[in-house]
Amino acid sequence: MRYPEDQAYAYPQKQYGYDQGAYDYQGYNYDPYQPEGDGYYNGPPQYYYDSNYNPNYDPNYPPQGYPQEGYPQEGYPVDEFGQPIHYDQSNRTYSDSASNISSATKQKDPAKAEEKPSYAPEAIEKYRQKAKDSGDPATLFKFGNYLIEAAGATDEQDPKSAKKKKDALLQEAVKIIKRLATQGIGFGRPAYPDAQFYLANCYGNGSLGLPMDPDKAFNLYMQASKQNHATATYRTAVCYEYGAGTKRDPNRATQFYKKAAALGDTAAMYKLGIIMLRGLLNQNPNPRDAVIWLKRAAANADEENPHALHELGLLHAKPEKEPPEIPSLIRSEKHAIEEFKKAADLGYAPSCFKLGCFYEYGQLGCPVDPRQSIRYYSRAAEKGHSEAELALSGWYLTGSNGILNQSDTEAYLWARKAADKGLAKAEYAIGYFTEVGIGVKADIEEARRWYMRAAAQGNKRAMQRLKELNFGHAGRAKPAKHTRAQANKEDCTIS
Repeated sequence: MRYPEDQAYAYPQKQYGYDQGAYDYQGYNYDPYQPEGDGYYNGPPQYYYDSNYNPNYDPNYPPQGYPQEGYPQEGYPVDEFGQPIHYDQSNRTYSDSASNISSATKQKDPAKAEEKPSYAPEAIEKYRQKAKDSGDPATLFKFGNYLIEAAGATDEQDPKSAKKKKDALLQEAVKIIKRLATQGIGFGRPAYPDAQFYLANCYGNGSLGLPMDPDKAFNLYMQASKQNHATATYRTAVCYEYGAGTKRDPNRATQFYKKAAALGDTAAMYKLGIIMLRGLLNQNPNPRDAVIWLKRAAANADEENPHALHELGLLHAKPEKEPPEIPSLIRSEKHAIEEFKKAADLGYAPSCFKLGCFYEYGQLGCPVDPRQSIRYYSRAAEKGHSEAELALSGWYLTGSNGILNQSDTEAYLWARKAADKGLAKAEYAIGYFTEVGIGVKADIEEARRWYMRAAAQGNKRAMQRLKELNFGHAGRAKPAKHTRAQANKEDCTIS
């Protein structure tokens, strides 16, 4: 079932002290990465300290919900009407061992990968009649979703005719979904929870022509939760946590996170682990139970849910005597690297960045390996991770013999990507590049502007350089060939 690309309701903009950043992902400007630290350019980061860690951790995760019926990706088997046959979330397993990663929801049938449903009028009518005759809410719901897809795939050449056809299909779809969400099919039958969840998302982001209505969205999430819809239960918890459509209530939020986790929602497992680990939402810290839930979430890890693996990696990497003390958790560099690599294999950018650091500086039992460092930084940078972009800039600035050709232009461009995202260290780096003329024409006034941007975020070296430029205490910086040995020096851009 393809839920609307929901701008993910129940994720409010900055409020209650959570700095969610400016990264716009699936709604409400939610940033799936926590704010980066400002330690990397001052030398190798401590391997056991998460540069993305925030003591007030924004647990508003994930950026979008998880379909109760699985993940409708290309390649799933289709039925006689060309609709995906989904795997139920209950097929996903978890254990207390983070090494058991289930792939039940990720199987694909290559032979079916190219098949697409038909949206021809006769196909729509055939499906419509079949759905009506079935009297089955699941079939009717699938038909409603099919109509929404058909509305987006209209091939009418005339704009007016295309709009008329699209509107008609959407109106029929909304009518079906509203009916399923508010009344059962047959005497004494309850409303269909998947339809309630879907309609709640629509009210949350104003899709399908419906007005944004947080109150209606919350009520529908709650109704679906009463029927043990795992993802709706998770959304109900988020609503209580942030006061979206209801009064803010941390205790009720925790109750619903626990229920959603018990129902098998991976995001809720991770969230509950973080709540218990850090004592959020008025809860007393409980590291032992936190690790249990994190391991369960890690056992269900996939590309949408790699976060628990990363968190376990951080816990494994902490020194023995550093809190929190968790007797059931082994403090081991080997275990930490294993968890980070699992998350990195799923494409999780913060884990890729961590591994890039480890292989650059020889931390956490990893050898100094420029090839591996560049590889992991590149993977994180491709996903827009600003610190990785800046680290990759550093590698281009120096080059690596036989692995990466030195390029001032690439060094500038990668640093600029990070600076454009507001990373203070990168803004300082661009100021330096622009002042000296590395990868760009030297321009002292433009450099000054970049230093001012970095200084506004508290970057001390930018402040110092501005003072020197303003009072003439230092001459213009001169370009020089940079080496990796300089990377840790205080006056080096990539330190």
